[in-house]
Amino acid sequence: MNICVYLSSSDAVAPEFVELAVRLGEEIGKRGHTLVFGGNNTGLMRRLADAVKDHGGSVIGVVPQKLHDLGRAYDRSDTLIVSRDLRDRKGIMDEHAEAFVALPGGLGTLEEIIEVLNLKYLRYHQKPVVFINHKGFYNPLFTAFEEFYRQRFTKRAVELLYANLPGVDPLFPYLESYQPVQVEEKWYDRSTDEI
Repeated sequence: MNICVYLSSSDAVAPEFVELAVRLGEEIGKRGHTLVFGGNNTGLMRRLADAVKDHGGSVIGVVPQKLHDLGRAYDRSDTLIVSRDLRDRKGIMDEHAEAFVALPGGLGTLEEIIEVLNLKYLRYHQKPVVFINHKGFYNPLFTAFEEFYRQRFTKRAVELLYANLPGVDPLFPYLESYQPVQVEEKWYDRSTDEI
């Protein structure tokens, strides 16, 4: 399985987040899967990719031209794709992925996982979307989702389109048993729709 992982390129995060990325990489590698990631050679991104490679997995790195020119490309990639820019990178990663996983991260991580979740809501794909919610990292985001539902900006059916998992252990059983779900259209009809 080609597993696209969104995560930080920061070297400044707490050790527990490094350990989480390494653990995920080890499991991807041991299980013979392929990592699809942003192709960066720093921070959690490098630690994840190194763990995949060190445990027998393959890596597809997709790095924007600008970062490639700065020497930021992950040099152990089995396949390294240089994209025009960040938008192009996301599309290429989407095409190569069979599942999407977000580890704790910053603006880029959040933007990427929300986009694939929204694309799933709009029925552009039926691939699994997973938040690794380590120690409640994503709880504030899910609180924001609750406000979206309450104010009728988003239907609660969105909850059926992603998994909120506490760590790496439940991830692979979830991916291996995943069955796509169909949810109602996103658009509200004020006269008939329930929240």
